[in-house]
Amino acid sequence: MKIGILQTGHLPPELLPTYGDYPELYERLLDGYGFDFAAWAVVDMEFPDSVHDADGWLITGSRHGAYEDLPWIAPLEEFVRAAFETGVPMVGVCFGHQIIAQALGGRVEKFDGGWAVGHHSYRFADDGTLALNAWHQDQVVTRPPGATLLATSDFCENAALAWDDRALTVQAHPEFTDAFLDGLIAHRGRGLVPDDRLDAARAALGQPTDAPAIADRFAEFFKRPRS
Repeated sequence: MKIGILQTGHLPPELLPTYGDYPELYERLLDGYGFDFAAWAVVDMEFPDSVHDADGWLITGSRHGAYEDLPWIAPLEEFVRAAFETGVPMVGVCFGHQIIAQALGGRVEKFDGGWAVGHHSYRFADDGTLALNAWHQDQVVTRPPGATLLATSDFCENAALAWDDRALTVQAHPEFTDAFLDGLIAHRGRGLVPDDRLDAARAALGQPTDAPAIADRFAEFFKRPRS
């Protein structure tokens, strides 16, 4: 099964030699499930010719906001709606979660509670409480019509959403390991995120996360039989 990765941002250059860019993070997260991968840097206006160029799509995180007036946002929303209407499955993570929700009629804003960075717990309706690394200020504040709420937290009401077998999205970052998060704090966080949030996130490094459970969920979703 071919998974197309729609890259919506770039990682800090200091992290690229060790981790690669966003596509490599997701390829590592989903390693071992039998997927083939191809990537399109939509952030640089590189788009697939068709929603059928892959068997499923994964939209990455980004430092950009889904509501920003950028030249690639509207075409990406059109792509999301086309994939949704034709039943090509989509997974969205952080920005990907937000842009799918926005394209399908939801609303995304900067959260007045500020940033979520590092180890956070989420209540999944079907899987109990799961811990994941987070990195976001924006949130889905209004769910789109037809979306099912899968997970929530005290900080983020709409932490995971689903639209039957067409889309599955999460606000947190299962692809962020602790080592990667530590590098992100050093090379993107300072001066952007309040120091107290960064210091708390760094202090929590080493606590276990449930990223493998989310990887399993993504893989099961992509491989689900569809008519």
